[in-house]
Amino acid sequence: MELQIVPLIIVAGYLTGMMLIGFIVGKLQIKDSSDYMLAGRRMGLFMVAFSLSANNIGGGSTTGLAQKAYGEWGMSAIWYVLAASIAMIPLAYFAPRIRKTMAVTIPEVVGRRFGGVSSSLTAVLSVLSLFCLTSSQIAASGSVVASLTGIPTNVALLIAGAVVIIYTTFGGMIADQVSDLIQFTIILVGLAIATPFVIQGCGGWAAVSAALPPVQLSFTKIGWVTIIGYIFNYFCTFLAGPEMVSRFETAKSEETAKQAAWLSAVLMAAMSIFPTILGLAALATMPDLENGGAGAMMAVTSAHAPAVIVGMISAAIICATMSSADSNLLCMSTMIMNDLYLKYSGKRLGEKQIITYTRCCNVVSAVIAMVIAMAGVPIVTMNTFAFGIRCAGPFAAYGLGLVVPKATRNSGVLSLLGGTVGFCFWQYLSGGGFKFGILPVVFGCAVSVVVFFAVNLIEWGRGVEPAPSAYGDGKH
Repeated sequence: MELQIVPLIIVAGYLTGMMLIGFIVGKLQIKDSSDYMLAGRRMGLFMVAFSLSANNIGGGSTTGLAQKAYGEWGMSAIWYVLAASIAMIPLAYFAPRIRKTMAVTIPEVVGRRFGGVSSSLTAVLSVLSLFCLTSSQIAASGSVVASLTGIPTNVALLIAGAVVIIYTTFGGMIADQVSDLIQFTIILVGLAIATPFVIQGCGGWAAVSAALPPVQLSFTKIGWVTIIGYIFNYFCTFLAGPEMVSRFETAKSEETAKQAAWLSAVLMAAMSIFPTILGLAALATMPDLENGGAGAMMAVTSAHAPAVIVGMISAAIICATMSSADSNLLCMSTMIMNDLYLKYSGKRLGEKQIITYTRCCNVVSAVIAMVIAMAGVPIVTMNTFAFGIRCAGPFAAYGLGLVVPKATRNSGVLSLLGGTVGFCFWQYLSGGGFKFGILPVVFGCAVSVVVFFAVNLIEWGRGVEPAPSAYGDGKH
């Protein structure tokens, strides 16, 4: 029982610490809505880079990655996260342009260029997807708490959800980024310390590799088509992902935003290694785990690492899921306030009122997300739908709207509709997976790009005037 008591103490300390951060930041740092929603646009390189990385490293990139390595993917499971690292490289081109908009949300920028209809549609698609993502991450956090304590999963889910609500609602974006920095550090350091213990306990890497079929040690077992497909998938979801864009908006300068993208690429590349190795070590020494190795990382760590290390890994898994849940929740509340409520209510609110309303929205949204999580909808199903529905339509309108000065209004609106329809079509055709090496979100984004340029070519030939600037200053 010792292996459960020590991890439980560490996790309880971590959860308490997160709530304290939110309370302290809320009291000392939140002065206006810019502080609450965008951390006052004063975040430095490490804060932004670690926050970007923490948002990308969820439960699927830790326990899920180890499960893939334990299963059919073998060593090539490393690409599940390494592809995200590579996708950050082209994002470094867009990062300073995102920061230059001085906007609060993606729908705000889309609305500047292509009008109110496109802004509202983008906001609705984003909020819908963020409900799903928040639900899935709270559900994943709850399952870890349940496995450590033995309490019912739904009760554990409520505990995890309450912690996210408290520190995000009190501290806003500043608490979100401080907690992201702590969370990603715990994830990276915890896994980096645990992996050597586990490998040594398994008899060394030579013994592990000797116990595995050679094909499981291939870096390209899943094939280059799948690898490249994942790189495109991550780039599409990153460029039009509210939680990613909001991080660049918090940077203290355009150069900081660019450098943060590069540093985040390095951090995620490092993160791809450890869960993969742990999954392979579990396969070599525990080939008969239940549920396809869903608990491979915790099982092999518990068997070969000290209780303190097991506690760090337990906290790391919760960190991975909470670091995504808090960001999704805050982005959702910010969009509901900034792009829907304030826009359509016609009310003029003071700074303190905006913060209060956004905090209330945080709580209500989180409770709804927790109810969805308790309904038991499969996490993979929710995530696949969410990433596609929020990115495929707005991808061209937002991303290309930043870099194509002569884009016309109709190109943005029609590309948004075309991308959404394209995603839904490919989602139905492929069942949510690869078809001809193409994921639904990538197909939808490709459709939005084709529609965007097709409409522009037609309207440029007819002499249609460009849409207003994305930067709010008439300049590009």
